[in-house]
Parts: sequence; structure tokens; C-alpha cells
Amino acid sequence: MSTHLAEPAVQPTPDYDELYALLPDADGIPAAGPVGPLDMPSPYRSLLVHNHHMTVTVEQFYGDRVNVRVLETRVDGDDYSRKILLTLAGSGKVVQFGIVRIDLAQLAPLVREQIVAGQTPLGRVLIQNDVLRQVRPTGFVKVTPNAAMREWFHAAGDEALYGRLGVIDTDGRPAIEVLEILAPIVELT
Repeated sequence: MSTHLAEPAVQPTPDYDELYALLPDADGIPAAGPVGPLDMPSPYRSLLVHNHHMTVTVEQFYGDRVNVRVLETRVDGDDYSRKILLTLAGSGKVVQFGIVRIDLAQLAPLVREQIVAGQTPLGRVLIQNDVLRQVRPTGFVKVTPNAAMREWFHAAGDEALYGRLGVIDTDGRPAIEVLEILAPIVELT
């Protein structure tokens, strides 16, 4: 008897173009290329090169809680994808753009329901539900913003943006692919 195992929905190393193509912007996928973690300027390096949820990281950096705004979703069985913005609770300023692909079959029913409801940032859902998880960055990108990104971030020019790709394992199995791109940061001196 032959046993056939289905391909996992979540790959151990997500690809920028493939992940973005799940939910592309009207003006297409922004150009991006790999960047080494040591080649990123400050403060992007400290905000992206770590094994923590970006929800927690951006909240600590900005000193404010973040909310999620779901721009678009896609569902194919247990394969759930969404394009989001994280906004500061106090000002509404957009601080991060992201796309995630989640294998909902890897998560408990309550966690699935909270994610699909789209009211709470993904990292907070996983933390509040004590999901055993490991955040694994798999690559870093330097992005040339497209018109949609410039609008979301209220950015006038083509200043490079920085982000990361990664996988979140739950209970030791890859369950979530992430693309997280930070808004331009102006450091006060």
C-alpha cells in the first residue's frame, strides 16, 4: 500500500514574490532584493533581526499598542492568507505592512477563529492563547515602495523600505509564513 503525503501549505523558506503574489497590490508587487542583516541601517536592523513577534517589537519601539487593519484576505480550505497594516492605537499611524499565509489546520479552533476574525494582530493572538511557537526569520529584504505603500506610509519618495520574511512554527511544525515591511522611520537626534 502506498502512502502519499500532501505538500505542506507553509514552506520552510517563503519566497517574497510568491508570498506577495497571493494578494498583490493594484499596481503590482514592489521591487525588492535581498539584504544582509548587517547591511540594514539603524534602527531597522534591531527591529527586524530577531526571533520575536513584530507585534511586540513595534509596540516596544513606538511605546504604543498596535491594531491590525485587514486590507484583503484569501481562503482556500485551511490555507488562509491576509494582507494587513499595523497601526498605532493612539495616532492611527501605519507602522508596518504585512502578508501572512497560515495553515489553519495547524492551529486550535479558538486560535483559528480569532485570526480569521481579523480584530487582533497575529502575534497577540498567538501570545494570548499560549500557542507554543518559534519565530524564524528566513531572509531580509530591501523594498522600493510602490504607490500603495507610499500611500499607506504617507511617504513622498522612493526611500528604501526594509522587511523580513519568516516562518512561525507552532508545536514544532511550520504553520505560518510572514512578510513584514516596516514604515519609513525618522530617528530624532
